Amino acid sequence: MAARSFWRTRTKLLVVGTALCGGSGAAFVASSEDPSTTLKLCTSIPVRLYRNTVTAASIAFDYEYSLLGLAEGSNERAKVKHEVHLRSAQKLQELCFKNGGIYIKLGQHIGQLEYLVPEEYVRTMRESMLNKCPVSSYEQVCEVFKKEVGEMPDEVFAEFDPVPIASASLAQVHVARTHDGKKVAVKVQHAHMTDTAAADTAAVGVLVNTLHRIFPSFDYRWLLDEMSESLPKELDFMVEAKNSEKCLDNFRKLSPHIAEYVYAPTIYWNLSTSKLLTMEFMDGAQVNDVAKIRKLGMQPYEVSKLVSQAFAEMMFKHGFVHCDPHAANLIVRPDPSGKRNLYGKRKPQLVLLDHGLYKELDFNTRFNYASLWKALVFSDAKAIKEHSTKLGAGDDLYVLFAGILTMRPWKQVIDTSVDHLVIKGSKEDVSELQMYASQYFSEISELLRRLPRVILLMLKTNDCLRSVNNELMQGSSLESFLIIGKVSSQAVLEAKRSEKKSLMKWLKVWLEGFSVEARLWVMQFALWLLQVRKSLTL
Repeated sequence: MAARSFWRTRTKLLVVGTALCGGSGAAFVASSEDPSTTLKLCTSIPVRLYRNTVTAASIAFDYEYSLLGLAEGSNERAKVKHEVHLRSAQKLQELCFKNGGIYIKLGQHIGQLEYLVPEEYVRTMRESMLNKCPVSSYEQVCEVFKKEVGEMPDEVFAEFDPVPIASASLAQVHVARTHDGKKVAVKVQHAHMTDTAAADTAAVGVLVNTLHRIFPSFDYRWLLDEMSESLPKELDFMVEAKNSEKCLDNFRKLSPHIAEYVYAPTIYWNLSTSKLLTMEFMDGAQVNDVAKIRKLGMQPYEVSKLVSQAFAEMMFKHGFVHCDPHAANLIVRPDPSGKRNLYGKRKPQLVLLDHGLYKELDFNTRFNYASLWKALVFSDAKAIKEHSTKLGAGDDLYVLFAGILTMRPWKQVIDTSVDHLVIKGSKEDVSELQMYASQYFSEISELLRRLPRVILLMLKTNDCLRSVNNELMQGSSLESFLIIGKVSSQAVLEAKRSEKKSLMKWLKVWLEGFSVEARLWVMQFALWLLQVRKSLTL
């Protein structure tokens, strides 16, 4: 029975994959302006699609066959399920590395969704996807330069190191020196990334949708929707350059008290295109490199506080959020001004890298998200329910939403002790958190389906920041939650003042068309309404 089921599943997936191969190939040939590139794409894309199909069929069969006949909730089923999760995560990891490109990006996304997907997938992807990305050859780098600027790297720059210092899913970084002697970092997009992205996204989408039909509880279509929307922006380095400048401008205008301690590399616009990005070279320590942070004369505790403060300001006040703050994208260096803290240690400056993935929160979303975090920090159960519901969790899943945001069970979320949200890092804490994805898999899938995509990216950002702080502090810190409570409270207050000012401004314009007596009457009525509202909220 299981074998027949496997072959039915595999046949369905192979048919879909084959159809998609033909359609994708025809589309590329029809739109091609470069025959040699088209030939490469039409031979490589079907191979990747075939790998997708075989991997998906293998994973589907493994779950269906291995769990067959095992009672739900039994210890034996839990043990077998853990083994299947681990095998499937390794198969998915192998697929991502073989296919490269956006598959690496997908693996990185999964690795950052702590406790939203089974822990075996998170651990497998996190251990490999951030530091073992494929590298383009120097010939491929030269090909990108030739297409973008019409010259070779050693013609554009006085010096250009052909060996990259870092490689990511979409691009790699080389060290160079401009003709006027400035050391720069040059981000070069992997060759043909733009050409294959649309077909790869469509292929992955078909397979995820097929797996969802076979296993209804496997519903991560939202992740593909998000990638489909964000990937074109991430592939345009001009968008990334503008994001970095807007981010710093927001700190200068909206958060001047910490603007000095947050930095992004200067962009060399005359040496940048949509696939080449030249920027100031930055020296410092990766944010999770505790030993190097101390060697540079800074305290990990101060770095943790700065990271929490910077991202709280972005989420709750700016509404323009860097949504990929994993350790490789955050560098710390001593503040160039030379300032020191009370203990004589050098104050840190946070350098934000990779500005390709940002999300904007509209006024209502930002207000409700700030209000929700304020309620979480201050254990306000009524407000948690109210603002979780407004963000889409509903009356039935707000408890789960609060748990995912804080990684604390409900009884601790509403505990009135000051450190109720702090995770101590004990074995009991870790095992309690790791059960979330397995025990509440279907409920989590339903919650993710309901929440706006921008909030899903906030969850991912939240998980990245939690991981960074855990490495800096060996567990979450009370100080981080106090900062979140303070900034979210300030943001809620500022939003209410802004709303009141807007209302008064509108009222003033509206009243200009009335007589003096009518204006006085309307103003008295408005004041009375405000007093009534105030008395009802007390």
